[in-house]
Amino acid sequence: MGAFEETFDWVVVGSGAGSMASALVMRTAGKSVLILEKSAFIGGTTAKSGGVVWVPNNRFLKADGEQDSVEAGITYLDAACADLPGSGHDKRLAYVNQAYRMIDFLVDQGVELERGSKFWPDYYDELPGGCKTSRTVVAKPFDKKELGPWAKKLRKGFLEVPVKLDDGMKLAYVRRDPALKKAMRNLIFKTIWTRITGKHYVAAGAALQGRMLKAALSVGVQFRTEAPVSELIVENGAVTGVVTTFDGVAKRIGAKLGVLVNAGGFAQNQAMRDEHMPGTQVAWSLTNEGDKGELHQEMARIGGVLAQMDQMVGYQTTLSPGWESAYITPPGQSLTGKPHAILVDQSGVRYMNEGGSYELYCETMVERNKTVHAVPSWAILDREYVENYQVAGKWIDKKIPKGWAEANYLHTADTIDALATSIGIDPAALGHTVDRWNGFVAQGRDDDFHRGERAYDEWLGDPYHGPVRALGSIARAPFYAVPIVPGDVSTYGGVVTDVHGRVVRADGAPIAGLYATGVSTASVMGGVYPGAGSSIGPSLTFGYVAAKHAAGLDNQV
Repeated sequence: MGAFEETFDWVVVGSGAGSMASALVMRTAGKSVLILEKSAFIGGTTAKSGGVVWVPNNRFLKADGEQDSVEAGITYLDAACADLPGSGHDKRLAYVNQAYRMIDFLVDQGVELERGSKFWPDYYDELPGGCKTSRTVVAKPFDKKELGPWAKKLRKGFLEVPVKLDDGMKLAYVRRDPALKKAMRNLIFKTIWTRITGKHYVAAGAALQGRMLKAALSVGVQFRTEAPVSELIVENGAVTGVVTTFDGVAKRIGAKLGVLVNAGGFAQNQAMRDEHMPGTQVAWSLTNEGDKGELHQEMARIGGVLAQMDQMVGYQTTLSPGWESAYITPPGQSLTGKPHAILVDQSGVRYMNEGGSYELYCETMVERNKTVHAVPSWAILDREYVENYQVAGKWIDKKIPKGWAEANYLHTADTIDALATSIGIDPAALGHTVDRWNGFVAQGRDDDFHRGERAYDEWLGDPYHGPVRALGSIARAPFYAVPIVPGDVSTYGGVVTDVHGRVVRADGAPIAGLYATGVSTASVMGGVYPGAGSSIGPSLTFGYVAAKHAAGLDNQV
């Protein structure tokens, strides 16, 4: 084997949240760290996301006087999650035991965090141990100018304004609450003023990654962008370094304590999607352009076991005209969870609880499509809906956006029968579905799919609507339909790791020197998305755990 051009104690592939958490641990131990990012920007898909972290027993929930515990967290995960190669009781328990400690550690490192909301329920809150308030943690809004020359290296977020994520989401109800109109005006003024005064605030995932990057830089973590890793170097059965390309030159970089892979998933690799999750498309993914899965394949080459590769963190989207050039594809998560809306397949049949977990929503859509055409499915709305809520980020009650009708994206009709004809559905079938739905609304109970019975369904509904926030009739003309497809925020399968974050072989033995976290791994959540932040939470936690193990700081999980 050739000599190394450089050597560090800890080498990290990818710059997601878990990468920087691990780097901070290593620096507290006095170890050198290099983070290699193949794109031009730091932050990964996390920076484009909501940046939410799901953590049972966290300090912010307790500070609000609420009760939670490790016991409640593991009870919930064991009830919600399947036992799969990447997820068993011991692995889930390691997560619950370490996630709240990870949050405490980040706060101690100067990363300013706060509770995501006092009401953002677990997605299966009715299960034992489920939380009907909120286990979410987010970063406080961040002025990325604090990064100095590194500010231009932070990947762009979707909410680049000085507002808390929770408050930003409430603005969706601006027509329902006059106070929100004032809040909107104040936000516009504050955004303009901060830019005039030389600040550039970001919220959500960009705030989390901006704060993590600032903390990492302040303690001497080294970063290199446009530095893809092509090979994991193995010597005597152990991973001892990587081959990367930087400034057009291939270099062998040694890692004394190990290599951590946090290189994202394979959402931008259509060939891998076709192999593992047919019926889904690269174009519908919110992930960044580098999410190609090369490190999945490289870890498998040296003995890692790929598992749960058919899973993704589905995030339904509606492909309004111009979506191809949008930075974020138009989200459809809350569209059909609001009153006065349902989702039907191409036979005109409603087939799920539209208010549930976005991961389950898309999984159900893909599964339905195997027997009944359901990609795309159709969101069916009425006039009441469009007067109160946006569609694909637009108000459409007074003026239809240019091109929406011409592109056959938005269908409008004065009757349900005419709407059905417009979207190619049997009018009798759609009419029956709408009548049945309206009957459920009248009785205040969805007998088919129980929409509105979970606290999370209520969260997705309308807080200004009653008596059930998630239920509203489809009765007032004109009627509308837009297509919904199974997008995603990442894939959810990868290499199997143990409770210490070590990549394991088929016989369960760890590959010495190789750790992984985030969506480069088979999810600890076992085929389920139990709450907001169930991919960023494990990325941070097992990055933290892996670094502690590699540095010999703490082997107890």
